[in-house]
Amino acid sequence: MRTIPRFILTALAMSCLPLTAHALTPEDSAPLGKLPDWVQPLSYHLDFRVDPSKQDYTGTSLIDIELKQPADHIWLHGEELTVTQAQVAAVDQKTTPAKTIKAKYAIAAEKEGVAVLNFGQILPAGHYQVKLSFKTKFNQQLQGVYKVSFQGQPYVMTQMEAISARYGFPGFDEPRFKTPFELTLTVPKDLVAVANTQQVSEQKTKDGWRTVKFAPTKPLPTYLVAFAVGPWDVTKGPDIAPTAWRDHVTPLRGISPHGTGPKMQHALSETPAIVHTLEEYFGFGYPFDKLDILGAPDFAAGAMENPGLVTFRDYYMLLDKDSPVSLVQTSFNVNAHEISHQWFGDTVTMPWWDDIWLNEAFATWMQKKVTQKLHPEYRADLEVIEGANGAMQSDSLVSVRRIRQPIINNGDIDSAFDGITYQKGAAVLNMFERYLGADTFRKGIQAHVQQHQFGNATADDLIATLAKTSGQGEHFVKAMQSFLDQPGVPLVETSLSSKDGKTVLHVKQQRYLPYGSTGSVKQQWGIPVCVRYGEPSAALADSKVQCELLEQPEGDIVLKGATASSWYIPNADAAGYYRFSLSNHDWARLNAQVTTLSDAEQLAYADAIDSAFQHGDIDASAVLIAAKQLATSKTREVATALIPTLVWLNKYLAKTPAEHAQITAVARDLYLARLQALGYERHDGESEDVGLLRATLTDFLALDIKLPEVRSALLAQSEKTLKPNAKGTLNLQAVNAELLGDILSVAVQEQGRKVLDQLIQELGRNGDPAQRLSLLAAIGATSQKADAEVARNVAIDERVKVGEMRYLLNSSRLYGEGRAATWDWFVRNHDKVLKRTGSHTSGRIPGLVGGNGCSQEDADQLTAFFEPRVKELVGTERSFKQTRENALLCKALVDKQPSAAILK
Repeated sequence: MRTIPRFILTALAMSCLPLTAHALTPEDSAPLGKLPDWVQPLSYHLDFRVDPSKQDYTGTSLIDIELKQPADHIWLHGEELTVTQAQVAAVDQKTTPAKTIKAKYAIAAEKEGVAVLNFGQILPAGHYQVKLSFKTKFNQQLQGVYKVSFQGQPYVMTQMEAISARYGFPGFDEPRFKTPFELTLTVPKDLVAVANTQQVSEQKTKDGWRTVKFAPTKPLPTYLVAFAVGPWDVTKGPDIAPTAWRDHVTPLRGISPHGTGPKMQHALSETPAIVHTLEEYFGFGYPFDKLDILGAPDFAAGAMENPGLVTFRDYYMLLDKDSPVSLVQTSFNVNAHEISHQWFGDTVTMPWWDDIWLNEAFATWMQKKVTQKLHPEYRADLEVIEGANGAMQSDSLVSVRRIRQPIINNGDIDSAFDGITYQKGAAVLNMFERYLGADTFRKGIQAHVQQHQFGNATADDLIATLAKTSGQGEHFVKAMQSFLDQPGVPLVETSLSSKDGKTVLHVKQQRYLPYGSTGSVKQQWGIPVCVRYGEPSAALADSKVQCELLEQPEGDIVLKGATASSWYIPNADAAGYYRFSLSNHDWARLNAQVTTLSDAEQLAYADAIDSAFQHGDIDASAVLIAAKQLATSKTREVATALIPTLVWLNKYLAKTPAEHAQITAVARDLYLARLQALGYERHDGESEDVGLLRATLTDFLALDIKLPEVRSALLAQSEKTLKPNAKGTLNLQAVNAELLGDILSVAVQEQGRKVLDQLIQELGRNGDPAQRLSLLAAIGATSQKADAEVARNVAIDERVKVGEMRYLLNSSRLYGEGRAATWDWFVRNHDKVLKRTGSHTSGRIPGLVGGNGCSQEDADQLTAFFEPRVKELVGTERSFKQTRENALLCKALVDKQPSAAILK
């Protein structure tokens, strides 16, 4: 309990303030979650002096606050900051600072980044200005204000989300505190400085510096504050023309490391159409004064939606005609995702991290709409379903979080950025959009943004607006909440029968759990179930769709016009977020019809096959039959949908040489001729999808199945790229960029240390971000024991950027010496790994180094290492439990499934 010192009581008596003792100051302890409500920041003036060639920087945080009750202190955030001066001044109604009081800044909860500012006396409620001058080192772990190097030149940039603004400056680091920010940067005169808003003034000094001031921002939370300083290339993009929702031109620029500006042109050329599409959907103009897109030399996330200064990993932005197709398409998707955030996340922000899904699920869902409209050939409609299927895999775990998970501590915040928030959230939005109708749903979204613009809103606010706009009642509200507020994926069990002269589909819901799970199936949702059905002899166009909201544990759906011989798929258009199973007779009819279904429904069918196998309902022979059916599809996503299941069968279930040979034979029969017809070179005029199919099949056949024919072809390709050119560097551009990683991986596996040394040397001098990804994957794929140890050690030296480490280690676990060796290396080197990655990535570590386990021993290793460290390694508790659970479920399924079924 806080007590009131005697000198404060004396001072109060002398000042004759009309305050009673019990109201003098809050009696509280350091808040480890949310800050208290009795202090409200109103605006910030942030002033930074930044020289990227140095190791530290200085700054001043000037914050206008409203003190809602008398207090002798306030709580705020600051981490690894040295505050050199702290003061507070009352502000009168004319916002003029009055007498200044010296204050004392102190760390209150170091691990949580909570600080206290003690005034030394009790201040009455009112308007104050807090000034905190500070210094700190540039962060080395891609948090807050951090420093990176590219081609020997230093750069400084920021990443504040989720709770890293407290590393950059003292403030109120919570999303509910949205205020205007005014930034001033004092930098060496020859360097470029950019921030969220347009520059409004510049003043040069005689000592070789210049001071740049930027326009005030719209109200923002601290996690969206952004700036960058360095020898950046600034590339002018096409202006974003006015629209019906915005009456002025918005300037567009690309910001990238020195010498890379020309590679920004592709991303810049795509951006205006993205903005226009989003403005049309939201009926709300782009809300900020400019748009810069920045390709970062090193970055913790894939991208960050900072308003006016959107940042991306460099390989998403720095593209040319030879760039891998996968990166070109992902670049567009990620750009659409981040610009979608300018409305959902930036204009309307969740008040607390339990509703982060409102940001990320909406941006994931919205990016698919943008991509489908502007690049229908990218098949974003199928990517939505693939994302949902992936989320359902995670959602089958007992240890999974729910979309709207209560946030208790910082670790909960870190673990909220996962597939449940992004892909499950997007799938749930997709499902309820169909339920309400696209136009009605859009009107609700528009009303929500208009109502809460530049403020905060919760999931309940959104659901209420959708319910009001659609005229839906409590049934809709409860149905949507049932998917947000509990974990798990529903399993809809179905059987067709005749009842009272009608054809009826009996449906029953429970939670889907894989074989070996310790969870309970007794859960219930409000599920919008849509069933497509038809007659075997009729065309798909003659099929019908019937939809019902399943709110009870079971019920009946009358299928009008159906007969006892009708086929059906219980997830029409794959729009529902649920798994399904059928009675044996109904499965047989669907199996006969599957190749006539839409691409989306064939993906739902593939997931149903995989989930039935994991549930123990079918064996490996049924999986192989389904794989043969789907592989004939002309659609890449469908033809390759069961490849991950084939990989699992080969890696874990197959025990004898004959069983492995059978999987190899199936893979060869299904895919080799198709790959050979495509060839290994990119051809003029080929579609982007051809390139993606070539890459998928090559990766599967060369690295997973290890077909000699494919590996020999790739080894021959490697001769062109491993021969040094006149500059002494490798000719990495001499082969198909989409296959470069596979080509180099096969070379290092077949030829050993000589190639490994070449790749490591090349990594140290190569600045091309896409080529670096291929080099990292190949180095990690090294399979000989002594060489693999050398390869993994590269992950913790300076040749690998912090944000690149996972690519090497992931490859080592999957394709190199394997999980056991990678885990053993990590246990011996975990301190070095964690020192480089920092606390913000701790949650990824268990899966990165311990994923793909399939034994009790694997599970026990994870427990022994991580359980004693969960408090130290923020955000690892849930991820380690999920990684452990996956290992135990894998073991249970291997024990359950007869491997001999592979030979049927």
